[in-house]
Amino acid sequence: MSSREPQSADAVFMVRPARFGFNAQTAASNAFQQAPQPDCAPADAVAAVAEFDAAVRALQQAGIGVIVAADTALPVKPDAIFPNNWLSFHRDGSIVLYPMLAPNRRAERREELLDQVVREGGFHATRTVDLSGREEEEKYLEGTGSLVLDRGARIAYAALSQRTDLDVLGEFGQRLDYEVVAFDAADEGGLPVYHTNVLMAVGERFAVVCGEAITQPRHRAAVCSKLASTGHEVLEISRQQMRAFAGNCLELEAAGHKRIALSSTAWKTLRGPQREVLERHGEILPLDIPTIERIGGGGVRCMMAEIHLPRRR
Repeated sequence: MSSREPQSADAVFMVRPARFGFNAQTAASNAFQQAPQPDCAPADAVAAVAEFDAAVRALQQAGIGVIVAADTALPVKPDAIFPNNWLSFHRDGSIVLYPMLAPNRRAERREELLDQVVREGGFHATRTVDLSGREEEEKYLEGTGSLVLDRGARIAYAALSQRTDLDVLGEFGQRLDYEVVAFDAADEGGLPVYHTNVLMAVGERFAVVCGEAITQPRHRAAVCSKLASTGHEVLEISRQQMRAFAGNCLELEAAGHKRIALSSTAWKTLRGPQREVLERHGEILPLDIPTIERIGGGGVRCMMAEIHLPRRR
């Protein structure tokens, strides 16, 4: 591909939930989800919408373009608030659609939402790379949850799990021209970390990594070596901080200035020297989403599909 893709997007795509709630179909592989008391479910759904709306406002006030789509009430899609798992947008005009583990998440892929992004944002899309057919083989790759992309260096970092299949990962790398750095990662209980983007994030000049979650020393060394060779200052976080979504952040750009979006939960868990690392690389944008994190098991980064498509002339 001819031009170097910027790491930071100045616009994101988000989906306002219609039926947010605990997803029993994803709970077995997502240790971050916490089941609510049954009588709390309606209140949690209301709280999640309020948190979503406040996050959109904060992003817009920070100068980030936000395209908001409305979820549909039926079929019920409890995780619709996390669109980054089913699509990604790329500088060469590619839109990639991904295979999803949970059957009730596959309904989140709606072609009209792609049309909305292109139309409202004035973007230009040249092709759709549809990997979703791999669901028939029970092989999954859940977007930029499974993939943490260094877009400029064209490196895809991926923690292998039930939701991140090595075969589909290889197909992504081949079709999008990415080098793949795959590794195994586990939480304190030895369970595979369900998505790569809870244990690491890559900005233009920094990276957040939970090194202790990468189970094999050679894998850990390979990740750190690759990040160093591409000029990233590495912020190490603990498994406890990973559990508080400290790795689930996203660098964005507004009028030439970097913004680092993460949750208030994540920001509070970081110590002073760790905060200083992030503050060297952008203005911190903490968003308050405790219900979404607790019930949905996903963080701020999961809520945003950053838009790298070229704009129409």
